[in-house]
Amino acid sequence: MRYGFVLPYGDARTTANLAREAELAGWDAFFVWEPVWGVDAWVCLAAAAMITEKIKLGTMLSPLSRMRPWKIASEAATLDNLSNGRVILSVGLGATDTGFVEFGEETDRKTRAELVDEGLDIITGLWRGQPFNYDGKHYHVKEIKFYPPPLPIQQPRIPIWVVGAWYRKKSMERVLKYDGLLPNKMGDDGKPGLAMPDDIRAMKKFIDENRTPAMPFDIVVEGVTLGNDRAQAASIVRPFADAGATWWVEAMWDSLDKPDGATLVRARIQHGPPRID
Repeated sequence: MRYGFVLPYGDARTTANLAREAELAGWDAFFVWEPVWGVDAWVCLAAAAMITEKIKLGTMLSPLSRMRPWKIASEAATLDNLSNGRVILSVGLGATDTGFVEFGEETDRKTRAELVDEGLDIITGLWRGQPFNYDGKHYHVKEIKFYPPPLPIQQPRIPIWVVGAWYRKKSMERVLKYDGLLPNKMGDDGKPGLAMPDDIRAMKKFIDENRTPAMPFDIVVEGVTLGNDRAQAASIVRPFADAGATWWVEAMWDSLDKPDGATLVRARIQHGPPRID
């Protein structure tokens, strides 16, 4: 089991400083979220890369349905070179209540799913190098003639973690093509909910039965634990590890609404990951 921390909010300097503290405290990865309008995720991660050495850096997550895939391919590859191969790219359709409507972004779920699929095709194609062209429903890329940027350090590609809705056939089939699952359980009302250990176990079984193991594959679970009670923290994480999860990502989203949220986040980072060993 490996352990990551996702920063609920912070500017580039805060991100860099807390990523450094997370590295010193034993966390394996440090993530930031990517808003429609707000602090730029890739600038923050670049700042973090400059003052860290080993910790993985990534997004949690990048809403690919509203992004130019060649732009995010450039950002991730540039950061992978800057950090000497420490990038993880997490993608999904995105939550439409985070500014999609206000900025005129696509909100239809089927269309957003198509944009994610084509965007991932383009990102991975560009990372393989030139020549590259693409002709999809939404995107059309002619063969690029100008000077190509350096390929990512990580080969055959930067690891891509994808949101998978259980059980939505097309969503789970998308996950099979990439390197990690961000589990999401769909309720009877069609709304997303938290995946529990039994759900993780079922999703892992589906992945094991349907995926050709060409590369390592991760199952990534988000949650909250108490940093000052290691036994309690381990008791929360262990059932997910037993079910097949390979990453625990500490996600203190509720700290955004607390006046002392920044203090609580820093303290939780300093306490270190909720190890089960």
